[in-house]
Amino acid sequence: MKATEVDVCFTKQRGLKDINVNPLRLSDPQQHQQLKKTWLKRSPEREVRLLLLGLDNSGKTTLLKQLAEEDISHIAPTQGFNIKSVQSSGFKLNVWDIGGQPKVRPYWKNYFENTDVLIYVIDSSDRKTLEETSLELFELLEEEKLAAVPLLIFANKQDLATATPTSELVECLHLHTIRDRMWQLQACSAVTAQGLQDGMTWVCKNIKK
Repeated sequence: MKATEVDVCFTKQRGLKDINVNPLRLSDPQQHQQLKKTWLKRSPEREVRLLLLGLDNSGKTTLLKQLAEEDISHIAPTQGFNIKSVQSSGFKLNVWDIGGQPKVRPYWKNYFENTDVLIYVIDSSDRKTLEETSLELFELLEEEKLAAVPLLIFANKQDLATATPTSELVECLHLHTIRDRMWQLQACSAVTAQGLQDGMTWVCKNIKK
C-alpha cells in the first residue's frame, strides 16, 4: 500500500434502522424535537482518534482488522498508514495504523496531533525486540503532543508458547515507571481476538477528556 492511500472501513451499526421521515415535513414541533432526540441517541456520542503504533511485525494491522471484523487471512506489511473506523460503547473510534518499520518510525510524529488514546502493540513472543520496543515506547511518551494521553499496551501473540507473560513484561518494558498518564497492559492475540474487546473497553472508559 502506498503511503498516500487510505483504507477506510465503517463497521455496521448494530441495532440501527433507517428512518424514512423528513423532519422538515413534520407539522408537529414536539414530534420534530422527539425525532431529533431519537436520532441523536442513535448517533455515536463522540468521534475519537486512536493512534496505533508499534514495531514492524507486532501484529498491528491484524489487530485492527479483527476490530473491524475483517478477514485476516492475508495481511501485508503497512508501508504507509491505514485508517479504519469502528464503533464501541457509543464512540466512533477512528483508528490510525502507522507502519512500524525503522524507516517509517521518524514519520510517526506527523500523526500525534489530537490523539485521544495511544495504543502500542508489542510482539510478546519475541524477547529479542523487547528492549527496542521499550525504547521506542518511552520516546513516544516524551513527546509533547502525546502528553497525558492515555496509553493502552497490547501484549500481542499471547497465544504462542514463546510469549512472555504480562507480569514479566511490566518489568522488561519498565512500565512501572510510567506515572504521567493512565495506562493499561492488556494480554491479547490478534489472531484469535482474545483480549481485544477488554482492551477497547478500557479505551472507551479512559478516553482523554
